Amino acid sequence: MRKSKSFSARTLDANALKSFAHPLRLRIYELLDERGPATATGLAALLGENTGATSYHLRELARHGMIEVAAGMGRGKEKYWRVVPGGFTYGDAPPDAEAASALEVLLDDLVRQRGSELARWREGASRAPAEWVEASGFGRRSLRLTVEETAELRDQVLEVLERYRTVADGRQAEAAEEGRDPSTGHVVIHFDVLPLGAVPEDEAAGQEADPAGQEAGPA
Repeated sequence: MRKSKSFSARTLDANALKSFAHPLRLRIYELLDERGPATATGLAALLGENTGATSYHLRELARHGMIEVAAGMGRGKEKYWRVVPGGFTYGDAPPDAEAASALEVLLDDLVRQRGSELARWREGASRAPAEWVEASGFGRRSLRLTVEETAELRDQVLEVLERYRTVADGRQAEAAEEGRDPSTGHVVIHFDVLPLGAVPEDEAAGQEADPAGQEAGPA
């Protein structure tokens, strides 16, 4: 979710970072992103929480512009919530120590989510429609590049992702009025640029040599 400032995603400020770095809010956002609009009651059932708790966390996410009420859905006072189109970025490490700590939590959760999604696809791909399997792909490249080339590569890939994000956002707006297009699916793109060569050798070796000293992350 980190990206160059030349792209349109909103950068979360320190207060938004601190608010978002909450296990239940992260899970609520993840469910809304994956499944589409939902009510506090529906989310409570999925999460094994009470409606009061999910309502509170939904309001907090909305207060920081992460989600919004899905117009035209629900009856009476019933509210459906959806992820705000356009996406967001975490940006650079903030000077505020509490916000910087929250950013670490969010980045760790991003790594967890990526691992979970990769494992889910590997386990379930054999049951997916053939056309979706053929359209999917795994990729890894190990390259020797300069700092400038690395930044250029990152930005070029993000430009492509931005183009398709715009298409998806427009489709999301149409779905609110006309219903979801059955030919579309929830597609996740993982993209990382990791200059591992910039990590000092002794630090990397120390981490590998002492796995028992590393605190286990969330499953």
